[in-house]
Amino acid sequence: MTVAPLPPVKPPATIRHAYVHVPFCPSICPYCDFHVLERRGDLVERYLARIGQEAETLAKQYDIQLDTLYLGGGTPSFLREGEMEALVASLRRWLGWGRLENTLEVNPGTVSPGRAAHWRSLGFDRASVGVQSLDDATLRFLGRQHDAQAAREAVTQLVQAGFRVSGDLITAVAGQPLESDIAGLLSLGVEHVSAYTLTIEPGTPFARQGVVVREEDEERGFQQTEALLTAAGFERYEISNYASGLAAQSRHNRAYWTGEYFLGLGPGGAGSYPGNVDGQPFRRTNPHLHQW
Repeated sequence: MTVAPLPPVKPPATIRHAYVHVPFCPSICPYCDFHVLERRGDLVERYLARIGQEAETLAKQYDIQLDTLYLGGGTPSFLREGEMEALVASLRRWLGWGRLENTLEVNPGTVSPGRAAHWRSLGFDRASVGVQSLDDATLRFLGRQHDAQAAREAVTQLVQAGFRVSGDLITAVAGQPLESDIAGLLSLGVEHVSAYTLTIEPGTPFARQGVVVREEDEERGFQQTEALLTAAGFERYEISNYASGLAAQSRHNRAYWTGEYFLGLGPGGAGSYPGNVDGQPFRRTNPHLHQW
């Protein structure tokens, strides 16, 4: 009996996007429910070693040709210069580098002209800055460690270093001067704004303190943000994201929304990988969490 040969195995789909989670923060904000840690030198060393192992494993499993890379957190910009260099070298060795866009999440308190120039020299071209507000009272309520002036200086230094800059805002804070927050942020030269409604997550300090976000503040923040940014020429292309034009949109974020495959590295990373679960791409949390 002649057995028909098996059809050739279709090569895996190319993965063009990577998210890398850096969990370390200077401090833990009272509203944050992400996987974050205050840094210790030994933990950073272990983290960098694990990231290298994970990147190597993924490189051997998938066809990877990156268009975008995104370092999120945590606070990736909290890494020291040598640590950032080691992380970038490891990612470049195993995964390559984004052909179109490479984003670094930045805490205003970690920025200086020298550090901004260093990040730029490593290949990052887009910075997402956790401004949250340009009102000192609002920042104190949110438990942020920077003040409004530090946020302004950080955005300015990143723009001057040649970054495309996105500014994060938190809305729905009672008494927040949202109009001046947005006007002030746009005056600094950002091309993108991510505006998130303050949400009280179980287990956070805010939840334990009984902080409540009023529905009227949620509604006001959502509607006012859209009205102000639209009037300034920004377009909302996702629920919380606004861009000054098509070129200013986050290519990496668009990959999530359009269902493209992406790598997820780090202890809080998640990815979407080629596979077949009910005919859909295999989407899962970090498949290598046992390493962490």
